[in-house]
Amino acid sequence: MLVDFNRLPEESRVWIYQANRSFSEDELLEIHSKLNIFIENWTAHGSDLQSGYTIKYKRFIIIGLNQDLNKATGCSIDASVHFIQQLEKDYNVDLMDKMNVSYKQGEYIAYKTLADFRKMAKDKAVSKNTIVFNNLVANIAEFKENWEVPASESWHSRFIK
Repeated sequence: MLVDFNRLPEESRVWIYQANRSFSEDELLEIHSKLNIFIENWTAHGSDLQSGYTIKYKRFIIIGLNQDLNKATGCSIDASVHFIQQLEKDYNVDLMDKMNVSYKQGEYIAYKTLADFRKMAKDKAVSKNTIVFNNLVANIAEFKENWEVPASESWHSRFIK
């Protein structure tokens, strides 16, 4: 059951998929349509899952699920992973690799491998004040408060001296 992402409860679980590039406007229209269809039909053991999504900065797909109504099961999580993998194929984009880092350079969103980000931190090309995206947040409350934060307030801080 598709609902407005902003109407989901704060404790709703989130999954964040970051793309290795920005989507075009045409791609975004198609992805919104595909997400609407997927989420409208997303179930766990035949029961509707109350969920919504948002797309930020033309490159982050965030799916939220109200687990108070129905919890995701192994099969429903598998279905969402297969859906995301299909988007990867359809748009020749990487959405599943968790070993990459996205961060802000002004208004631009940069995307680097973890090794490159470590090297940039060592070379002082990024600092504790660099805004990073903490894709490990677990729920909407954390997403709102701790997703887009200075590197010093995220797991990225281990690389910044």
